Amino acid sequence: MVRVWDRVVRGFHWALVLSFITAWLTSHSSEDIHHWAGYAAAGLIVTRLLWGVLGTPYARFSQFVRDPATVLRYLWALLLGREARYIGHNPAGGAMVVALIAAMGSTALTGWLMTTDAYFGVSWVETAHSLSAHGLLVLVLFHIGGVALASFRHRENLVRAMITGRKRRAEPADIA
Repeated sequence: MVRVWDRVVRGFHWALVLSFITAWLTSHSSEDIHHWAGYAAAGLIVTRLLWGVLGTPYARFSQFVRDPATVLRYLWALLLGREARYIGHNPAGGAMVVALIAAMGSTALTGWLMTTDAYFGVSWVETAHSLSAHGLLVLVLFHIGGVALASFRHRENLVRAMITGRKRRAEPADIA
C-alpha cells in the first residue's frame, strides 16, 4: 500500500460531505444550522484551495487538474473499458474536484449574499443559490457514481482509500 491522500485532504473531504448533507437537510427547517453549514463549507473550500497549491504532492492541483482534451480522452477510454488506473485522481476525477469546488463555492457565496442587506430578498440571488445547490447535488451524485465505477473497474475500494489515505501500489500499467 502507498499513502496517497493526506490528513488535510481526507479531513476536508469528509467535513465537506458533512457540511453539504447538513445544509441540504436544514435548508427548510433550521436557518441557523443551514447558515453555519454553509459558512463551514466556504471555509473548507478556502482551505482546500490553499492546500491545492501548498499541500502534499497528490493534494496539489498541478498533479491532477488536466486539460479538457485529456479529460475527454480518459472518458472515451472509460467508455471503451480501457481507462488507466491512476494512483491519484484520474482526469475525470480531477475535473470533478474542480467542478465540485466551484459549485460549492458558488452555493456558499450566493447563500452568504442572501444574508446581506444589499441582496436580501433579491430574486436572482435566491435563484442562483437554488440552482447552484441543485447543480451541486447532481455533481455529488455523479461523483458517487464515478467512485463506484472506478472502485469496481480497478478492484479498489476508493471510499476506504479516502478514509485511510492508502491505495494499492502502482502496477506497471498504472499512472502515478
